[in-house]
Amino acid sequence: MNPIQERYKSIFGAEQSELLDNVYEYAFRMHDGQFRDSGEPYIIHPTAVASILLDLGLDCNTIAAALLHDCIEDTPATESELRTLFGDKITELVLGVTKLDKITFKSKEEEQAENFRRMFFAMAKDIRVILIKLADRLHNMRTVDSISEERRRAMAKETLEIYAPLASRLGLSYFKCELEDLCLKVLHPQVYGSLVDEVSLKRAERTELVAAICSRLTNLLSELNIKGEVSGRPKHFYSIYKKMTKDNRTFDQIYDLTAVRVIVDTVRDCYEVLGMIHTMWKPLPGRFKDYIAVPKPNNYRSLHTTVITSYGMPFEIQIRTYEMHKIAEYGIAAHWKYKENRSGNNDLDEKLQWLRGVMDVQSESSSPQEFYESLKLDLYSEQVFIFTPKGDVLALPEGATPVDFAYCVHSAIGNKCIGAKINGKIVPLETKLQMGDYVEIITANNSKGPSRDWLRFVKTGQAKTKIKAFLKKELKEDNIKKGKEMLEREAKNRGYSLSALMMPKWLDIVMQRYSISSIDDLYASVGYGGFTVNQILLKLIDFYNKEIATTREFHKEGSKQNRHDGQGIVVNGHSDLLVRLAKCCSPVPGDEIVGFISRGRGVAIHRTSCPNLKNAEQFRLIEAHWENVPTSSFVVNLQVHATNSSGLLLKLTALISEMKLSIDSLNARVDKSRKAVIDVGVKVYRLEDIDALMKKIQSISEVENVFRSTGA
Repeated sequence: MNPIQERYKSIFGAEQSELLDNVYEYAFRMHDGQFRDSGEPYIIHPTAVASILLDLGLDCNTIAAALLHDCIEDTPATESELRTLFGDKITELVLGVTKLDKITFKSKEEEQAENFRRMFFAMAKDIRVILIKLADRLHNMRTVDSISEERRRAMAKETLEIYAPLASRLGLSYFKCELEDLCLKVLHPQVYGSLVDEVSLKRAERTELVAAICSRLTNLLSELNIKGEVSGRPKHFYSIYKKMTKDNRTFDQIYDLTAVRVIVDTVRDCYEVLGMIHTMWKPLPGRFKDYIAVPKPNNYRSLHTTVITSYGMPFEIQIRTYEMHKIAEYGIAAHWKYKENRSGNNDLDEKLQWLRGVMDVQSESSSPQEFYESLKLDLYSEQVFIFTPKGDVLALPEGATPVDFAYCVHSAIGNKCIGAKINGKIVPLETKLQMGDYVEIITANNSKGPSRDWLRFVKTGQAKTKIKAFLKKELKEDNIKKGKEMLEREAKNRGYSLSALMMPKWLDIVMQRYSISSIDDLYASVGYGGFTVNQILLKLIDFYNKEIATTREFHKEGSKQNRHDGQGIVVNGHSDLLVRLAKCCSPVPGDEIVGFISRGRGVAIHRTSCPNLKNAEQFRLIEAHWENVPTSSFVVNLQVHATNSSGLLLKLTALISEMKLSIDSLNARVDKSRKAVIDVGVKVYRLEDIDALMKKIQSISEVENVFRSTGA
C-alpha cells in the first residue's frame, strides 16, 4: 500500500477506507503521466495535501476532496463524472478549490481577485474548502524551490498577503507559522539564513534559561495543587523578523525569543497561576492581555503576560486550559479533530462570525478587485477590542473609527449614524478607537445616509464597501452630476476642456480597464468615490497629449518634405503634403474623400463612406478633395457574387475587354453555400467608368450582386 493508504486505513473504518481507496486509484489514474516542476510524479502533491489534512484530523470527505482537488483543473476528469463516482458532497468541495481556468479575464489581477472571491463563496458554504486550499498552498510552499524565481516570489507574496493572515484568522497556527517562515525564506533569503544562524548560536543559552523558568513554574503548580504542564516554545523566524523591522531593533535586542506556556485544567486555575506568577516576578506594564475574557475573533483564548525574571530578562508566559490549547493550535479544524469536546451546536457558527462579515462585503462589492482589496485590508490589520452598549465585544482593525464600529454592528446602523459617544463622551466620527473603548452610536431615522467624506477615514473594508454601495444605489443621479462637475473642474484647472478629452476611443480603453459599462456609470463612480478624479482624468490627458503631439509632428514633417502626391489631391488647402491612397477603400478621382492623419505615415486618403472611419477620432480627420483629373490610371476593386456556372468568368472578362479596360488582378472561388465569389481589380481613369462597368456586370444573368471592395 501507498503510505497515504496506510494512514487513512489506520484512522477510518472499512466503508470509508474503501471509498478513499477508490478515490486514490481514480486520482492516480487521472494524474498518470503528469509530473511536477521538480520532475516527481504529480500524484505526490495531492497525497501530500491529504496527509497534511489527516494531521489536522479532518473527515473522510475532506481527505477524498484533497486527493481529487486538481483533477478537474489538470486532467480529463469532469464534474459530472466526479458526482457519479463519489457523490455531491465530495464534488462540491473539489469545485470550491478548483481555479477559474475556463473564464477569460482582462488581467492577471482580475483573475486572482475573482479566484479569491469564488474561494470565499465556497468557503462560506463549507469551511473545509479553505482547509484544503491552505494545505495545498502549504505543500506548494514546501516544494517551491523547483519553480522559477519569478513564480516563487509571486507565490510567496500572495501567501503572505492572503493565506497566512487567513490561517491566523481561522486560528490555524499550525499553518500560519510555517507559511510565514517559508515566505520569509523566499522573499528575504539572506535575512532568513542570518536568523537561522543567530537562533542556532543562542539555542544552548536559551535552552538552559527556559529549562530553569519551566522548573520554577512546575514547582509553583505543585505548591498550588494544580494539575498541568509547562513547556517552552521558540518563536518562529518570521515573528522575530517582524519584531525587528517594526521596532527597528537588532537580533541581540530581541529578548522574548521563547515563550513559556502553562496548560491547566480550568479557567479558574489560569487566573490563580497568573496571580502567583505576578507575585513571583514583576510584570511589565502594558504587556498583559486577557484573551480569555475577550477572545480573538478566531476564538483564540489565553492569558499573556510578560515578566522580568530573576535572571534579568523579560519573558512572555502564556496560560491556558487544554481545551484552549487545542483551539490555539488547530483553530477551526478543532471542530473535527476534537468533536467530543464541542460546547454546542452553534460552536462552529461562532468561529465563522468573521467569515460572515467577509461575505457580507462580497455581496456589496462592485468588482472582484474591490472585494480583494477589502479582504487584504481586513486580513492585515492589527486589532483592538471594543465594547458595545450591551457589553458585547467587537474586534476591529487598529485605527478604526466609530463609523467602522457602526457598520460592524449592522449596515442600517451605519447608514443612519449621525454621531457617536466613546466612554460616555460625544466625539467626532473620525476619532480612532482604543483598546477597551465603550462605544455608543447615535442614529436618526431621517438621516440622509453616509457622507462621502467618511471614505477618507474609515478603516474596515466592510465600512468602505457599505458606504460606496449606499452612495452608488441611493444617490445615482446626484453622483452622475457631481462626478461630471468634479472632472470638468479638474480638467479646467489643468488647462483642458473635458469635452476634448472624452473621445470615444479613449473612454473605451479607460472604461474597459476599470470594468465600467457606460459614461453615466463613469461619472457616478467618480461622484461616489469609487474612483478618484485623477484615476480617470490623467489617463485621458495622456491619450490627448500623445495624439496632439502626433498631429503637430505630422504638419511639421509635411512642410519639411514639401512632397507632392502626384495624384492631384488637395489636403486642407495644401497640395504639398505627404499623402497616400488608403488600400481599404481604394478611392479614385470623383469619389468623395477625406484625409486621416496617421502616425509617421502622412495623410491616408479614404472615401467618406469607408467603414474604417466609423470609429475614427474626429480631430485626426482633415478635409481633402481632388484638385484635377490626372492622366494616370487607378485600380478599382470589385467583388461579384453569382450563381456558379461554366462560362461565368469568360462572360465577365469579355465584358471588361469590350469597355477597353484592363484587368489588374482576379481571384475566383466558391463559398460555403456553393455560390461563386469573384474579386477583380480593374484599371480605370474616371469614376464614370466604374459606374458603367458595375451596371454591365449586374446585367449578366448569373450575377446576384456587385459592389466595390477593399481589395482582390
